[in-house]
Parts: sequence; C-alpha cells; structure tokens
Amino acid sequence: MEANDILAKAESLRNNLSTGFRDEIVKSLYTEAEQIARRAVKVGVNKKYDFDQKVDRLVTSPYAGLPIMLILLGIIIWLTVSGANVLSDTIANLLFGIGDIGRNFFNSLGFIPWWITGFIWDGVYLGLAWVISVMLPPMMIFFPAFTFLEDLGYLPRVAFNLDWLFKKTGAHGKQSLTMAMGFGCNAAGVVATRVIDSPRERLIAILTNNFVPCNGRFPTLIMLATVFVAASFPPALTSFVAAGTVVGVVLIGVAFTFLASWILSRTVLKGEASAFTLELPPYRRPNISRILYTSIIDRTIFVLWRAMQTAAPAGAIIWILANIPIGDSNLARAIADWLNPFGLMLGLDGVILLAYIIAIPANEIVVPTMMMVYLGAGMMIDGPSTNAAIFDLLVNGNGWTMLTAVNLMLFALLHNPCATTIITIYKETKSWKWATLSVVMTLGAAFLVTFTTASIARLFGWA
Repeated sequence: MEANDILAKAESLRNNLSTGFRDEIVKSLYTEAEQIARRAVKVGVNKKYDFDQKVDRLVTSPYAGLPIMLILLGIIIWLTVSGANVLSDTIANLLFGIGDIGRNFFNSLGFIPWWITGFIWDGVYLGLAWVISVMLPPMMIFFPAFTFLEDLGYLPRVAFNLDWLFKKTGAHGKQSLTMAMGFGCNAAGVVATRVIDSPRERLIAILTNNFVPCNGRFPTLIMLATVFVAASFPPALTSFVAAGTVVGVVLIGVAFTFLASWILSRTVLKGEASAFTLELPPYRRPNISRILYTSIIDRTIFVLWRAMQTAAPAGAIIWILANIPIGDSNLARAIADWLNPFGLMLGLDGVILLAYIIAIPANEIVVPTMMMVYLGAGMMIDGPSTNAAIFDLLVNGNGWTMLTAVNLMLFALLHNPCATTIITIYKETKSWKWATLSVVMTLGAAFLVTFTTASIARLFGWA
C-alpha cells in the first residue's frame, strides 16, 4: 500500500472517530505515565502538593469552579468601579488645569490665532487628557488584580474550567486566557492568542475577542449602570449594584463569544477542535515587584501609549466638527441630526452614533463627545458633575429613556473594535480580510441586537 493510500484510509477512518477520541488518547498516555511513575519513583510526603490538590478540588470543581470565577470577576470589577472614579476625577482636574494654563499662555502671546489655540489645547490636548484620565485609573486597578491572579497560578484553572464550553463551540480552551486579557485591552487580547497553536482556533479567538468589553468601554458601562440602574438603590449599595450590572453585561459578552465561536467553527472556520492538554502549575506566592512591573510597565503603559496615539487625532476631529458653524449650530450637531433617524431605529440617537464614529480610534472619548454635542460646547468638557444632573441632561434634556440606556450598554458591548485592535488583528493575521470580518461581524451583531431590542420594546409599549 502506497503512502497516499494510507493517508486516504486514515482520513476516512478519522471522520468516523468519536469527538472524544483525542482526549482518550491523551488520557491513556497520562494514565500509562502515572503507572510507570508509581513503579519507578518513590514519593515522599509533600504537604504543599496536598494543599494544592485540596484547593484544586474546589476551584476546578464542576459545581464550584464557575461560581468562584464569577465571584472573583465581580470583586475585580467592583474594585475597578469604586476606585476608578475618585482617581479619575483627580487626574482629570490636574490635566484640565494644565490645559487651562497652556490655553491662557497661548492667548497671552497675542499673535497666535484662536483656531490654532483651540485645535492644539481644546482638541488634541483635551482628547489626550480625557483618554488618560478615563483609561489610566481602571487599568491601574484592573491590571494589578489580573496579574495577581496570573502570578498566583489561578488563570490556568480558568482555562481548565472553561475548556468544555469552548470545546462544544469548536474553539480552544486557551481562548479563555485571551478573553481575560481582552478585559484590559482587546488589542492585547488579540496578541495573547499566540498561545493557541491551531491557526483555525487562533483565528476564532482573534475574531471574537472584541465581545469582551475592554478597559476603554468600562467608563460608558459604569456611567450607565450608575446613573440608570444603581441610582434607584440606597447610596450604600450603589457601587455593588453598578458592579453587578457591569458583570451582567460582561456575561452577555461571554455568551456572544461562545455563540460567535460556534458559528465561525461551523462556517468560514470549519474544523475539528484540537485537544487541550494542560498541566496545572503549582500555586505560588505572588511576587509583588513582578506584579507591579508586569501590570504597570508591560501592560498599563503599553496599552495607554497605543491609545494616546489614536486619541490625539480623534480629539482634533471632534474639535473641528464642533467649531465649523452651520446655521445656528455646528457641523457635529448637523451630522448627529442626519444620523438621528437611523439611531432612533436602533433605540439610540444620532449623537450616540456620531460619538462612536468619532471614537473609533479610542472608545474612551465616547462619553465626553456625547456630553459636548448635547451641551453644544466647542470642546470636550466634563459635563454635569452628579448622577442626578447627568440623568436630567440625558432624560429631560435629550429624550433618553431606559431603552436608550439599555441599548447603549448593548451597543457599547458589541460594536466594532477600536482602530488599535483592528490594526493589531491585521498585523497578527497578515490579512485585511480577517480584520474586515471582525468589524462586520461585531458591528452587525450590535445593529441586529439593538434593533431587535428596540422593536420588541416598542411592540409591547415599553418605550
């Protein structure tokens, strides 16, 4: 029998194998290796190993494993929600103060035209200031907490717990690790897919990573959760309710990740899921210096720098749109009015759609862009300082309803990747086809879900 005949025979037999055949092979190899080790190796008492085994029986339990993961996720998001706002206000006041000094200095020179001063300080600089003040605080909390779990040795347990779910969708268990990185930055999550050996499963992880809300989308989600959901609860419970709401949105994103992975694995990326063999590392005492270096230098500064590079032109664009007069208004408002019918069809409005178009380079400027257009300002401003004032501006001043808030949370979760992530997808895949598919797939999901939600709400008279 020739080689081609053997390969053809193997291929025909492979199609008749059970879905767990690869796992059975791996299981038999490890069983044989364990039997050989028992015969050849004398093992002494190892209390640390026994402790690890006891902990793993709990954190990798089919019953307790997933609830423990949700509790840890809830704690991290609660810390981010409750701690980021205070720090964000402090940084924003500092940076906006520097902007006032720079603007006044340019004005005092007397020979610099107003539009140059405005373009530099009210456009480019305030765009950067907003990104830093909004993005830096959550990263300073989230990344160290995430790195702590990574250094402790818990993240491989996350992959172990979620492997069976990813396997059912035709994806790889390691995709859970890239999802976790996506919470900080989707571009970083795309790069993290390098840990997946299978090119097909790596592509699935790349294309679906955007369904996990990144650090840049948390400010919008937190604002909506705090103003529209948590505001009706006692002040002592506000941060917990807001964090719980954000966790709920995150779980919706995880569900869409599984759904999109399942669809991709049965259509354009059809194939067999590869076996996932994972040796759980021992738990270890976290190294504080390593955690701080990894979370601040390798992640926070790296991600923030990439966001700043794309935020500067976005700030310049929104300043230009807001300062080109059209009748009694400006170009930004005119574009928003033109987009309004389509926005209302999605349960949103034209200002929201305009904000997301401008925020393609950096999602962090969505909220300040909306506030600027709603208030008719010529530059990015902080807007109302209290939740009640924000609620009044959005609901009484601009016709928002609960449907608008809910659909904006869904749109913020599902919409297209930012420019940094799109470029990263192209660099990782070496193909504009996959980068384009990532945009079409996520934006299509956002339009479909918000349109469906708005239609159902109006059908039953909820909006």
